[in-house]
Amino acid sequence: MPKETYSVTTPIYYVNAAPHLGTAYTTVAADTVCRYQRMNGKDVALVTGMDEHGQKVADTAADHGMQPQEWCDSMEPAFRNAWEELDIKYTDFVRTTEPRHAVTVQDFWQKLYDKGYLYKGAYEGWYCVHEETYYAESDLEKNEDGKFVCPDCKREVQLMASGEENWFFKLSEFQQPLLDYYESHPDFIRPESRKNEVVSFVSRGLKDLSISRSTFSWGIPLPFDEGHVAYVWADALLAYLTGIGYADESREGEFDIRWPMQYHFVGKDIIRFHCVIWPAMLMAAGLPIAYTVFGHGFLLTKGEKMSKSKGNGLMPSDLIKVFGVDAYRYYFMSDVQFGADGSISMERMVQVYNNELANTWGNLVSRVMNMTKKYFDGKVPNACAHSCENPLKPLADELYQKYDAAMERVDFSGAAAAVQELAARANRYIEETEPFKLAKDPEKQDELECVMYNLLEAIRIIALYMAPFAPHTSEEVYKRLGLGSIQDVEDIKAATEWGQLPAGNPIEVGDPLFPRLDVDNLPELG
Repeated sequence: MPKETYSVTTPIYYVNAAPHLGTAYTTVAADTVCRYQRMNGKDVALVTGMDEHGQKVADTAADHGMQPQEWCDSMEPAFRNAWEELDIKYTDFVRTTEPRHAVTVQDFWQKLYDKGYLYKGAYEGWYCVHEETYYAESDLEKNEDGKFVCPDCKREVQLMASGEENWFFKLSEFQQPLLDYYESHPDFIRPESRKNEVVSFVSRGLKDLSISRSTFSWGIPLPFDEGHVAYVWADALLAYLTGIGYADESREGEFDIRWPMQYHFVGKDIIRFHCVIWPAMLMAAGLPIAYTVFGHGFLLTKGEKMSKSKGNGLMPSDLIKVFGVDAYRYYFMSDVQFGADGSISMERMVQVYNNELANTWGNLVSRVMNMTKKYFDGKVPNACAHSCENPLKPLADELYQKYDAAMERVDFSGAAAAVQELAARANRYIEETEPFKLAKDPEKQDELECVMYNLLEAIRIIALYMAPFAPHTSEEVYKRLGLGSIQDVEDIKAATEWGQLPAGNPIEVGDPLFPRLDVDNLPELG
């Protein structure tokens, strides 16, 4: 039987700046759920990439004394290196300047042109270059100089002259179909707060959408009017299709089995594009709509959204140098509730690192491995042949159900908490059973074997469930248990059934997985 497919996207990121913590947050979240679903037996696709067209990119290139393509090419290593450093296992990295993506864009919009969903007209209105968005005057704010500014980024907007001809998509025709779709597919927009925002926006009425620009050439030419290039959102959204083989003869059949996708992960600031424009485009093309758009919140430092322009936009590599990649991934997935805005700080990151990773998980591994070496010559003892109280097995037996349900909801905090519960209980089990005392009494040898086997087996199971969050250390623990690669696991439910750790396996002690950190003596960032 072929595997069930499971496909996820990150946004196709603008190339005007290198990835920062907010960009990485979305990408790590997508990778975490994809890692789990691979272990859950799914055939997974993770699509990410670079959004390289539009006026903002052309202006940024000019500011750096470069041509647009030259600037985009210079940014590719920044994204690929960041995702490699964070151990992101994407299946396709789409650059919107690639010829294969131009095929997607031109094929898609030609279909909508042929179906009568496009018309040519003049546009006059307000446009924010930074957000690549048109705004009604009623949506704008004024700055202290009395000039109109974007309601999102607070930059001044431009009045687009009526002389510029645009091609328009008949978005207004999809107001009621969209509202009907939201009602019949309650999980399409998550979390609920984002859904309420979108429904309110659409209910107020939709205007037709400009999907082309004719005053500059940095974009993909429309096939039915080469004097026009596709507006950036009419281009970038379609990268999701390119990433799974749309209109690509070399990947015949892939698109049909992967679309519609399970998740688009996006920041809440681009929720309207993904929940209004994108589904309307798909409806017009006669394509199914992705199952869920999940609009997560912002990362906040001192109450402000992180951004380079505010000077609080740290780079992922800054924190990885201090905490390591696994602790980085674990902190952002476990401590920031996915969907809500999350306040982050170095102090809190150290606290989570020391409490959950160093003291609970890492300490458990170190204690048990050292005792196994001392009491059983570094080999897994026999499992209990006699009756032995084992409070760890019931927790382990119900862990898959808790963890899987949390991951299906992309509740990373809930999934991590369920794993921590077993790790914390295993540490208490050591205090309750006192293996170091059992080892002194020859008559307690059977009980010692039972206790130590239970602890080692709990560690094996915890390592499996920690793998989507902290892949490197889970792989290391698996190796120390004398097992194969954790990456070979394709049925985590079966793999985490109790009692599969072979007796006699050689155990390695190794260095501490997470050496404790002192918040007052951290290396300098940057």
